[in-house]
Amino acid sequence: MKKYLSTFIFCYGIWILLSGIAWPELLLGLLVAAIVAFLAKRIFSFELGWDFPLKALLFIFLYIPVFIYALVKANIDVAFRVLSPKIPINPGFVRIPTGIKGELGKLTLANSITLTPGTISLDADDDSLYIHWIDVKGNSEEEYQQHISGTFEKVLRRIFK
Repeated sequence: MKKYLSTFIFCYGIWILLSGIAWPELLLGLLVAAIVAFLAKRIFSFELGWDFPLKALLFIFLYIPVFIYALVKANIDVAFRVLSPKIPINPGFVRIPTGIKGELGKLTLANSITLTPGTISLDADDDSLYIHWIDVKGNSEEEYQQHISGTFEKVLRRIFK
């Protein structure tokens, strides 16, 4: 029942974001979300807890600004590399350890790394991510982690414990 309710809330929230707030759309969305949640509850592997509103607020007000700052910084770095061919690049594949245990937290971290220019997440296992990086800095996994995911991971650990 908890998985059904979590799926229903997720589907209905998406419906409201996409359709707006008008009574006919809200009622239709209620029906559609109930049907989709019933059919898809086995597919979704997450359950919303009572702390979901707090986690959502932390994500919006703590993580999004950190992500936007990193995104702008990475865009500027890659733009300089494209516009000035004299800036050296040192591409390579690196493994970074992660302390985030939940699937949703790891997914958020991997997507954040991929969305910042110059890095792309390739694979993940239980305790690490595999990244292609345009300019490898450092000599150890801990140094790679500090450069790529250090700030992201600090905030995400608070949200996805």
